[in-house]
Amino acid sequence: MRDTELGIHQGNPHLASNTVIHEQPAGDDEFSHTAGGPLEADASTNLAPGATANSPMDLPKAGWIAILKRMYTMWGFHNLGLLGAGVAFFTFLAITPLIGATVMIYGLIGDVETVQRQMEAIIQVVPADAARLIQEQLLGVVTANSGVTGFALAVALFFAIYGGMRAANGMIGALNIINEEHETRGIVTMTLRAAVLTVAAVFIALTGLVSGGVFAWLQTQTAVLLGPGTEFLFKLLAWIASILLGSTGFALIMRYGPDRRPAKWRWLAPGALLATLLWLVISFGFSFYVATVSDYNATYGSLSAVVVFLMWLFLSAYGILAGALLNAEIERQVICDTTCGPERPLGERGAVLADLSEGNLTMEQWLRKTERRAISRHMKKSRIKRDSPATSD
Repeated sequence: MRDTELGIHQGNPHLASNTVIHEQPAGDDEFSHTAGGPLEADASTNLAPGATANSPMDLPKAGWIAILKRMYTMWGFHNLGLLGAGVAFFTFLAITPLIGATVMIYGLIGDVETVQRQMEAIIQVVPADAARLIQEQLLGVVTANSGVTGFALAVALFFAIYGGMRAANGMIGALNIINEEHETRGIVTMTLRAAVLTVAAVFIALTGLVSGGVFAWLQTQTAVLLGPGTEFLFKLLAWIASILLGSTGFALIMRYGPDRRPAKWRWLAPGALLATLLWLVISFGFSFYVATVSDYNATYGSLSAVVVFLMWLFLSAYGILAGALLNAEIERQVICDTTCGPERPLGERGAVLADLSEGNLTMEQWLRKTERRAISRHMKKSRIKRDSPATSD
């Protein structure tokens, strides 16, 4: 069978994921159209609810219901629990280097003891066992790097960021699956992308530390000058700033993580906000559960802190991937170009979900098309691996 019959294109690697395998009965027309073909013509006469929306704010209630239904289905189709477990494991391996990088960079412009006090306030959100584990790692990093300066500091910072890239790589892989993308970037590009995302995460953490210190100082000063009523106001402002900062960080990795043309910010906002809110709910809820309901010490003994920390990371990753899945299904619902740059027609946008028009399909039709795209991606991946030795000779 020719490559074109398998839906494999030699040019744009993303187009391979948009094309389905032509092995169905002749009368099954809704599955035989490729991007840019008759499917788009049908879509113009049978549009899904909110298909013509130019932002998530324009989606009607029926559109949101369709999106949530697909989210429920894709939750199992993508094995979101398994993806979350993988991201949690890689984050667990990267947490100490990430803390080290944050502390070392902050130490260049401030007192390391200050960052320790501020991080003690921040980790109160997470379960007590997880907070204790983070604090132990923080103290170890502070002690080990307190006298490091100059070139030695740069080397230590390099290896800290390199170690922290495990979390970024794990998240990139999960986002590719959720966005139905096949990774085509080389090892150099992938390494640089993971490094940039890791550095961005470190600087977002630094911004949070500095902002927390500023709000704490303002809260103390204004309480003396303007009365105790301002204390609640600045607490509220601190929480709003934290939500905005978290949403920005999640939007960054959702935009630049997967192997596709970046989406516009407005199409990333709902998922990023959902990820932040879910993370806060999960952190407070799991903290309450560990403190009042479950007894991890009785079950796991000395390993209880590690188990609680891993479970918290898993639930947090679960929430973040749920936000990414929401963005993916919103993008599937509309037909407008959700990617950056000038407006492009369907099939030429460099992103699988942006190149599709499937919001008007029934659940059965949509699942069949999704399965066929997954088969096409796997066949293309196998073909690339099979041909790579021949091309290198």
